[in-house]
Amino acid sequence: MALFAKIFGSGGKGDKAPSPQDAIQKLRETEDMLSKKQDFLEKKIEMELITAKKNGTKNKRAALQALKRKKRYEKQLAQIDGTLSTIEYQREALENANTNTEVLKNMGLAAKAMKNAHQNMDIDKVDELMQDITEQQELAQEISDAISKPVGFGEEFDEDELLAELEELEQEELDNTLLEIGGTQNVSLPSVPATSLPSQPAKSRKEEDDDDMEELKAWAM
Repeated sequence: MALFAKIFGSGGKGDKAPSPQDAIQKLRETEDMLSKKQDFLEKKIEMELITAKKNGTKNKRAALQALKRKKRYEKQLAQIDGTLSTIEYQREALENANTNTEVLKNMGLAAKAMKNAHQNMDIDKVDELMQDITEQQELAQEISDAISKPVGFGEEFDEDELLAELEELEQEELDNTLLEIGGTQNVSLPSVPATSLPSQPAKSRKEEDDDDMEELKAWAM
């Protein structure tokens, strides 16, 4: 208790409590001091052990005294180990508490900022604004549709009448084609001449015999 009273003060009612940051810093400084104390005791223990070994056979009394000092140093070292564990646990708990405090403080600031941002907002006005936006979007869509619709600049035509006129034209074209084909059937062809062509004169018997003799001579040669 004297150690903690030295670090944090007497703890009287009139004393002002340290901030978490100050307390954490003090605990770190204490940990550093105790760690140095540990190093010192470990060296002393090693030296007393060497002394005890050195005088074990020569000076038994000096060896025993060295071992006693070694035991006292080891007891102090064990106490410091326990104290360091307690301080480390307390420092970690204080750091966690400080973190939670900062988190809650920042969350509180955010809540106040949100409240301040919403204090001038009326939910009814927000609804009206959203309705106005919707109406304007619908109006803009109607205008876009009207602009994109083809316009005949005052001229309107009945599509059924146009189709009927097209059918009449096609029928007229078909009738003309059939008339042309029927007209070609009435054209007269040239007549065959009544007089027959002159026929070749028939060969006499003597001429046929002469022809046969000529063929026989040609074959004999």
